[in-house]
Amino acid sequence: MAAKLFATVNSSAAPLELERTTPGGPWATAGGFAPDLVRTGPGTYSLVLGNRSFRVLVLKHDKEAGTVRLRIGAHCHTVRLGDERARLMQVLGIGRSTRTMASELKAPMPGLVLKVLVKEGDAVKKNDPLLILEAMKMENVIKCTGDGTVKKVHAQERAAVEKGQPLLSFQKTKPSE
Repeated sequence: MAAKLFATVNSSAAPLELERTTPGGPWATAGGFAPDLVRTGPGTYSLVLGNRSFRVLVLKHDKEAGTVRLRIGAHCHTVRLGDERARLMQVLGIGRSTRTMASELKAPMPGLVLKVLVKEGDAVKKNDPLLILEAMKMENVIKCTGDGTVKKVHAQERAAVEKGQPLLSFQKTKPSE
């Protein structure tokens, strides 16, 4: 099976899908061609794409954010690379920046609710599993983003849901003083 990466360039809407068929092989556009990329020095590369040659300079590599700032010719680009898991987490709205609990959990994408793991009145803590949503042929455990109490369960097991449909409502737990 081919390994896949998704490259988002300058916050574009649709990521560029890259794949490689062998573990040490070159990355290529899905079903397409592999660009010729050669390191020429620290942070500099030569890129041949089609019949054109470009000089690539790595301006900044932010491992925490998973981004690389590049200058290709006279233009600067910010590229975010992620694997299939990171892409799915972004699509589901699950990220490192999620710090507070929302008052309502909405379906991040169309899918099928396989199992609801909480009931009304349950106290939940950050990272507690709330429900299992099948989407894109994958089972996704949706976890709690903060401490609170389940106020209302809108989702029903084995029911299809649309993106943005309310699944659960919460009452936030007030911090102890």
